[in-house]
Amino acid sequence: MKKAKLLILLAIVVIAGSIVAVIGFNLHGKKGSRVQEEPKVTAEDTKMNLEKVHFVEDKGGKKTWELEAQSVQQYEDQNLLILRDVKVTVYTKEGRSFVISGKEGRVHQDSKDAELSGNVILTSSDGYQLRTQSVAYDHHMKKVTTPDLVEIQGDQIRVQGKGMVVDMEARTFRIMNQVKTQWRREGKG
Repeated sequence: MKKAKLLILLAIVVIAGSIVAVIGFNLHGKKGSRVQEEPKVTAEDTKMNLEKVHFVEDKGGKKTWELEAQSVQQYEDQNLLILRDVKVTVYTKEGRSFVISGKEGRVHQDSKDAELSGNVILTSSDGYQLRTQSVAYDHHMKKVTTPDLVEIQGDQIRVQGKGMVVDMEARTFRIMNQVKTQWRREGKG
């Protein structure tokens, strides 16, 4: 049961990355080829700048996700959105919620790829929390990755390691290196 919850938590990292990518796609409404290299942006390149943004998606009268950001800047020439102080809340059909936050988000509008960096924290309503410094979502491969240290904590478990790959299609995740797991016992014994 706990292992299933841990798998669900990591899958939500992928979902939150997808949401950020979809938001970028919906704001701009363009499709295109994958970005081959990281674009260079300057303040002069900004085509749109929004402050204190709050987006909500509602399907059938129920919230599916919310996005809050201190600011959103659109760089049309690079098909790039940059979000500062980002918080995404995802609501599942089962009644659970997941919140992912970070200092900066980047959404490549043509590829739907996204990154979130700077004190990235994912918290589930089930009491699980994932912490790392960055995550990247590859829309084409349907994978979320990080080369950084990862810590996952729940009521009875703590997992630490370096590097993580979440495969949305296969519904798997891997902590790549230096994995340590601590189980906490409930009750006496």
